[in-house]
Amino acid sequence: MTTYDLVISRGRVIDPETGLDGIRDVGVSGGTIQEVSAGPLHGVTRVDATGLTVCPGFVDLHSHSADLAGHRLQALDGVTTVLELEAGSLPVSAAYRAAAEEGRPLNYGFATSWAAARMAVLAGVEPTGRLETLFANIAVDAWQRPATPEQVARIVGLLEADLADGALGIGVLVGYAPRTGPDEYLAVAALAARAGRPTYTHARELVEMDAGTPVDGAEEIVRAAVETGAHMHYCHVNSTSIRHVDRVLALVERVRAEGARVTTEAYPYGAGMTGVGAAFLAPELLHRRGLTPHSIGLLSTGRRMADAAELRRVRQEEPGSAAFVHLLDEDSPAEFAYIRRALDFEDAAVATDAVPLLWREGGDPARRLEWPLPPDAVTHPRTAGTYGRTLRLVREQGMLGLAEAVRRCTLVPAQVAGLARKGRVQPGADADLTVFDPDTVTDRATYAATALPSTGFRHVLVGGVPVVQDGALLPDARPGRPVRA
Repeated sequence: MTTYDLVISRGRVIDPETGLDGIRDVGVSGGTIQEVSAGPLHGVTRVDATGLTVCPGFVDLHSHSADLAGHRLQALDGVTTVLELEAGSLPVSAAYRAAAEEGRPLNYGFATSWAAARMAVLAGVEPTGRLETLFANIAVDAWQRPATPEQVARIVGLLEADLADGALGIGVLVGYAPRTGPDEYLAVAALAARAGRPTYTHARELVEMDAGTPVDGAEEIVRAAVETGAHMHYCHVNSTSIRHVDRVLALVERVRAEGARVTTEAYPYGAGMTGVGAAFLAPELLHRRGLTPHSIGLLSTGRRMADAAELRRVRQEEPGSAAFVHLLDEDSPAEFAYIRRALDFEDAAVATDAVPLLWREGGDPARRLEWPLPPDAVTHPRTAGTYGRTLRLVREQGMLGLAEAVRRCTLVPAQVAGLARKGRVQPGADADLTVFDPDTVTDRATYAATALPSTGFRHVLVGGVPVVQDGALLPDARPGRPVRA
């Protein structure tokens, strides 16, 4: 009789790849799932999952919350793998090294960063592998201007070196440099195609928002997929498309039917968040998205901009400061319907676009290691609650259905990122597992109380090691491992 390190017993096991959905025991040893059995298994440690759902740990394709505090908060939302793919990091070796030196509760991985490469070539910004460097320079004009062919070649060269170093793809923040030449975007996509890795794009303006855009943002992504053969991933299609999401999704659907590989993601919130100095938040451009200065609120203060003058001043003085962008009213059924259509779209992944936590009272950096989080720690509620909210919408509104929602949080993102051992509950898969109560699981974070952890996630295992046990975070657990191409 085989005795495993750990057995999760009598839970409703959902494996999205095989379609398994039934009461099973799951045997884990050596950080790997060894057996999934209809009969009882024996383990040194036994977790009773009766009445609970056992599924792969959630794979977050789009998280900028890559530090210890962010990982802890996301662990309580069922996440086991956190990937920084949209902004990316350059060089990725620095990002992987920093995470490994400090230790992480969750698995972690990085794409290379087109924006950081562009900042290096066009603005002389030294790449550090840190998101703070990117946001600190997000409003610098020099990196946003069109590049010469020689400069494009240098940008592509930096990205190519990072891909050779294990980057999971190329993050392309073209929406932050909207006058970039379309040929440069195609050159980056061609590099991705040659490397066999995806690009992860924050789209530039849609033509409905800017008639003078060099190319429609949605058209650019699908065109690159068709012309280069690259896998083009469309980041947070909900927040870049807003009320034009039906036109954008129809375009994606059409090129996919023709054989192009374009994938999408969405999150269940009506507000975005970015650096207040982002090009598209200039006061004179807000009307394109149906916004006013009052639609923009600083995370650091919790208050919204009074007028265009204040917004201009803040953009000038602190361009990298995180800001809420209130795009759609979640309490309006008509407006939430746009978000839901992005989530319902065939094979759309659920991804958080989580942002780093901010401590309003500042102070000693050691406070970032504290748990529970102190009251002045703030973030976007999607950092803490995206998956709890998704599962609550399944229960309360019948969105997707439980098995399909699990697939969108696990197997779909794992397949996008090319992670063959994650997003599955089957022998040989990594023992990254989430156990939750489908009747009670929910988000608690709001725009007023932004960092309240989700509840209902009973156990979260990373490589077979508990990070959340009986609903409580184990703050000393740091079993996360790097994920490279």
